Amino acid sequence: MKTRINKYKAGIIALALVVAGTGCKKQLDINQDPNFPSVDQSTPQITFPAGLLGTLGGQASDYQILGGIWAQYFTQSSVSAQYKYIDGYNVQSSDFNTSYANSFSRAINSYQLTVDKATLNADWSYYLMAQTMKAYSTSFLVDLYDQIPYTEALQGAKNLQPKFDDGYTIYQALIDSINQGLSKDLSLISVSTSATPGFSASDLVFAGDLDKWTAFANTMKLKLYLRMVNKHADVAQAGIKAMYDEGVQFLTSDASITNFTDAPGLDNPMFDFNIRSLNTTTNIKASRTFTTWLTGNADPRAVSYFGAASPIGINQGDYAGTDPTYNNAAVFVQKYNDPAYFISAAESYFMQAEVAVRYGLGDAKSLYDAGVTAAFAAVGLDASSFINAGGKYEWGKEMEGGVALTPLEQIIRQKWASLAYGAHQLEAFFEKNRTGFPKTSAVYSTNASYIPGQLVVSASSSLSPGQFPKRLVFPDNERQRNNNTPSISDNPITKPVWWSL
Repeated sequence: MKTRINKYKAGIIALALVVAGTGCKKQLDINQDPNFPSVDQSTPQITFPAGLLGTLGGQASDYQILGGIWAQYFTQSSVSAQYKYIDGYNVQSSDFNTSYANSFSRAINSYQLTVDKATLNADWSYYLMAQTMKAYSTSFLVDLYDQIPYTEALQGAKNLQPKFDDGYTIYQALIDSINQGLSKDLSLISVSTSATPGFSASDLVFAGDLDKWTAFANTMKLKLYLRMVNKHADVAQAGIKAMYDEGVQFLTSDASITNFTDAPGLDNPMFDFNIRSLNTTTNIKASRTFTTWLTGNADPRAVSYFGAASPIGINQGDYAGTDPTYNNAAVFVQKYNDPAYFISAAESYFMQAEVAVRYGLGDAKSLYDAGVTAAFAAVGLDASSFINAGGKYEWGKEMEGGVALTPLEQIIRQKWASLAYGAHQLEAFFEKNRTGFPKTSAVYSTNASYIPGQLVVSASSSLSPGQFPKRLVFPDNERQRNNNTPSISDNPITKPVWWSL
């Protein structure tokens, strides 16, 4: 079954708790959906968490299943059929409609409303938070679809046919909006006063820590600039250098939501989508692309990801194969309280390490080591033996197929390994398209010369030989209501997005 109703309802309950916790006497009308408060009722305390929950429901559920399959952490089980269309690169415009709507209409719209309301009250805390999350959620869609409505979007009845903007134009606007948020004097806002009731409760990411939001905003800018390195190298380098010249701080902790509970719609949205809603744990199994790399390095994260030190995997997309070991393939481990990352601490360190390699800004080794350490720590493990002298992941010494990886390859390899956790898998697919790493194998994973960890074309691919997907096609709910939607024929799944190699 390729489409179904998204039942992620955490927004309603969480928002009710926020409102109740503020001490406000005015109750929400039970006939008013808290995810879509009327303009006159809305406050940043309501609209901002509504945006966060829209981002969660839209971008941390089935999009991450797609990312995990296309980044080859896991593959379609041989005893079920739920995700054959993803593993076979046969995604159509009828797929991901609900997630697109949640991401755009619920998330981005709520952030913009928060920005507007915060501007009226000079509430620069919510202003910065909303601009940062709007940039995150918007860039996520741009990275998937290449073009989306932006400059003419969110105008309601004033413009029901907004134009589609190109990705680079949108990225520039997002950087400007983050800069606007960072330019505000946050010292003018006291989060402990009655002027901002319920502030920490409505911040589901950092519980009101504005220093962390500033670091998140800076890290989000860094991410946007690094996306540009292939097509606008001069802009990327200048923007990054300016940030370093200013001495800005980047994330050293996770930008994530973690306070999930074991109940429908209140749990991790990827878990809710894949396990709770389908009432099964066996839809996705370990991919041999990933397991051969983990076991080849004796990486203990194999237990965290698949429940076994030497997990049995399925060759990517070979769900119709007859290999008898497939019946015992390991299930990808998911828990109701897994975090949902926007940017993890490990990802932040790996981005900074890349900057050090590309531009000589910072100590690449120490930043890389910090990234690997954070990635292991996220699943309760110690990376010391792997990054110390003689370790499998020692800086400058990591090997692949008997050949030493380049510094950038080593960073991206470890970023790929880290992104399997925390409903964050789609970022690995984006990074493959941006950097070309992990490399594409010259042979399928059944071949004796296959190098563990290199990506293979799915055995069930519906594309021409050797082709990989590069994007998603525009969903029906956008095409049917907006005549400006670019045609699918001109924007097939194999066409790279603007920043791709």
